[in-house]
Amino acid sequence: MNYSSHPLVRARVCEAAQEHYWLRFEDGFECKATPAGLLRWGAELPAVGDWVRARRADATLALIESVEPRATCISRQRPGGGGEQVLAANADLIVIVMGLDGDYNLRRLERYLVLAAASGAEAMVALNKADVCAEWPARLADARAIATHVEALSARASVTPILEAVRGRTVVLLGSSGAGKSTIANALLGESRQATQAVRERDSRGRHTTTRRMLVELPEGGALIDTPGLRELALWAGQESVDDVFDGIPALARQCRFHDCAHEGEPGCAVAAALETGELDMARWASYRKLLAEARYHERCVDRRAGAETKQKWKAIHKAMRHHPKYRR
Repeated sequence: MNYSSHPLVRARVCEAAQEHYWLRFEDGFECKATPAGLLRWGAELPAVGDWVRARRADATLALIESVEPRATCISRQRPGGGGEQVLAANADLIVIVMGLDGDYNLRRLERYLVLAAASGAEAMVALNKADVCAEWPARLADARAIATHVEALSARASVTPILEAVRGRTVVLLGSSGAGKSTIANALLGESRQATQAVRERDSRGRHTTTRRMLVELPEGGALIDTPGLRELALWAGQESVDDVFDGIPALARQCRFHDCAHEGEPGCAVAAALETGELDMARWASYRKLLAEARYHERCVDRRAGAETKQKWKAIHKAMRHHPKYRR
């Protein structure tokens, strides 16, 4: 199919599956798309939420030629290792959905908050299923001690706090399977568009009712990116993002007598003193150290990988060019 005679137009990626995509153009037209050869070989492939430039030759297929720079990028380390996995792009708001049942875990919440801090998007925490948890006020208070914007709700009754936050913006729902993301998505969309299933009573886990990442327009303006439940959440973030989430701990560490204090029994250690008095919670301190170690390891790996990836990128570009009719001699 000849695309070269058709103009480049702007579109947004609504779904991504292997190397096939579903685009929505600015005029409302939607169709399937595939990436151009040079894009496939030499650059970042599109993700849900990306703005791209594409040529459409007919009503069934378009060719993606470039991806616009991302305003925000939500990423994790690919399960099993192997680099970055982009979960969503160009989201204004991340709603971290956590059930107030067996899904509730402050340490996991801190991990999600680091992911959000690294993305550049605003974060909101939705503690779902308040109707089935008598202790929800105490759990809400605990969550608000570590996150700025936290709401407790029952998605089956009302999602007003989320509606007020997302109007006119692109929002992505993140959380474990069974946390209630699909129920919240249905409430935001005003229809039963996402399938929901019952959770297991023993661990409050449900099957994945959202099977792929997809972007849909919201009836009151804006867009929603729903994602499958995340079983693994290895960090793709640097030390700065961890420090942003645990902002009180770095400030405390700067009060230590020695600037290189390891907080392991040195005299004049402000962290040790805070742990002893209870000013700093031991579980939060352990979580900080664990996430900080992951972030530092990530930074070292990225530095090593960057050189190798640049070399591989240009090898791929040159290979694609050698096989392109335009460059054949």
